[in-house]
Amino acid sequence: MDVGTRMDVAMHRLHMAKEDLDTAYLTFNAGQYRGANNRAYYSIYHTISAVIAKEGVAFKRHKDTLGYFNKNYISTEVFPKELGRKIVKAEEIRHVSDYDAFYIASKDVTVQQIETAERLLKLASEYLKIE
Repeated sequence: MDVGTRMDVAMHRLHMAKEDLDTAYLTFNAGQYRGANNRAYYSIYHTISAVIAKEGVAFKRHKDTLGYFNKNYISTEVFPKELGRKIVKAEEIRHVSDYDAFYIASKDVTVQQIETAERLLKLASEYLKIE
């Protein structure tokens, strides 16, 4: 079994985040906003997982992953504080998009989720020094 470095794991997770973002765009362009919200959130989640992988940190629950990132990267302003609020909002939107049968995902809200995912991915790539 091959064992990679922390940066190998970070790069793999960043690649997953890019794929999720691409899928968010595809589903958005097809008018499938619920699915696009889901993929935008997972792009955010995998981007965060990539950043913390650099430290060798991983969690089983999304709540723990997001909490750790907030405490160690948002609160300390490694990443902009306003991005922290947008990440929380993205998680909420993903949750209602996936589980609330009566939630109607709007185009405007979905655009915001995709923009948050795109911005975080760009900043994380710069932070990890990955092009």
